[in-house]
Amino acid sequence: MRPLEDVRIVSLEQYGAGPFGSVHLADLGAEIIKIEDPRAGGDVGRYVPPYAEGEDSLFFETFNRNKKSISLDLGTAAGREVFEDLVRHGDAVYSNLRGDVPAKMRITYADLAHLNPRIVCCSLTGFGMSGPRAKEPGYDYILQGLAGWMDLTGEPTGPPAKSGLSVVDYSGGFVAAIALLAGVHAARRDGVGMDCDLSLYDTAISMLTYVGTWALNSDYEPARMPNSAHPSLVPFQNFEAKDGWLVVGCAKEKFWQRLAAILGPEFTEDPGYATFADRRRNAGTLLPRLAEIFRTRTVAEWLAVLYPAGIPCGPVNDVRQALAEEHTTARDLVVETEHPRYGTVRQLTSPVRVGAESVVHRRAPRRGEHFEEIVRGLLGYSPERVDELAAAGAFGAPR
Repeated sequence: MRPLEDVRIVSLEQYGAGPFGSVHLADLGAEIIKIEDPRAGGDVGRYVPPYAEGEDSLFFETFNRNKKSISLDLGTAAGREVFEDLVRHGDAVYSNLRGDVPAKMRITYADLAHLNPRIVCCSLTGFGMSGPRAKEPGYDYILQGLAGWMDLTGEPTGPPAKSGLSVVDYSGGFVAAIALLAGVHAARRDGVGMDCDLSLYDTAISMLTYVGTWALNSDYEPARMPNSAHPSLVPFQNFEAKDGWLVVGCAKEKFWQRLAAILGPEFTEDPGYATFADRRRNAGTLLPRLAEIFRTRTVAEWLAVLYPAGIPCGPVNDVRQALAEEHTTARDLVVETEHPRYGTVRQLTSPVRVGAESVVHRRAPRRGEHFEEIVRGLLGYSPERVDELAAAGAFGAPR
């Protein structure tokens, strides 16, 4: 059995952050029953361009493999009945909505405990379910600005910049997945479920980590550094070579000593470069000289010298180069699924690995694909009951 095969999650998820969190649980074997609103055409991720056609998109495939889908209109009494039956059979209800919406939709623990006392209600929202911003929608781009990330990113003379990836969304998804698993563990131990109130804002603020600690406890003023340099370790940054860029990092004194030995007496014999503190104090002299030296060779030539010396370093790859790295292949990070529209889809697997068993991946579900399995198999509805619910609009506009 996969590690989470005995965990069933009823998910009201959409777009990126929520589905990103649950896809790792699905890869670990959890049954993710994805509820899609038929009035909205399902998860908005199905329509994200540029690689989208009909209700299929490569964006949606990325975040929804190994899941199941049912179309369910929770705005109808009949749809609510089906949802509540799913809660009775589930371990958790998982959602990523605006902070005031879980209460409005009656999907908090107080709303559902009478159906299943062990249910864990995990809500990943933009700003949490309390506080002055609880009713605001939260998006990664906005959170990177609000939490100070953009002020730390980019060149000192340029404008604030966001990360090239939606790191707040993805980190929030991981946080929600951790909370959900902790909640399910506690519910099985104690017999009582709970609410898990997670937010992208909390995630982004907490990820300020030591920079936040410095700002809270000293007169430290965070500042953007040239060439993506580390704020305190010198050298640890990008350097331009003849034909591209590489990262060189001296996070321990021994790494600097090895680098200095390669570069020569100018660096081994200067007492101004002897320690972390010395190099930071003299960065204005040291870094321009290093930049000048690194421009004399190609990236490959530098790596051929630095790697064998055990100095932390690496090329600044573009995306295709990163995916083509030998280590990417060796770690089995690219997996394949078969899709009726796209044929073979290559995508990236979860980095969460438990045990040695390899994962067999399924493509993302078509909207409502698992209707029969869920309503007749899991819930045991008779044909007459299904017809009754359908006529009342539970699964979308009555046929």
